[in-house]
Amino acid sequence: MIRSELIQRLAEENSNLTLVEVERIVEIFFSEITEQLANGGRVELRGFGAFTARARDARVGRNPRTGESVDIEAKKVPFFKPGKEIRDRLNGADSDISGN
Repeated sequence: MIRSELIQRLAEENSNLTLVEVERIVEIFFSEITEQLANGGRVELRGFGAFTARARDARVGRNPRTGESVDIEAKKVPFFKPGKEIRDRLNGADSDISGN
């Protein structure tokens, strides 16, 4: 599912909201998660999972095309740890993963 499909599905299931309102809600949702992670925070959605930022050390990589060594700077990367409910559904505890 891509962002536009998510917005469309939410709009269909919430007929009291306009498409513009749903788009704004989704934008705020993702923006807040990004902001929390950028500030070193953690976002936990009960029953779904938790988002955190992890630090990656600087390292030496290789350019796959030339084989040349390339210095890769230290950086933070997003990390998602799924909650128990989502893990159970992915591993067959619930045969209908679509929720229908």
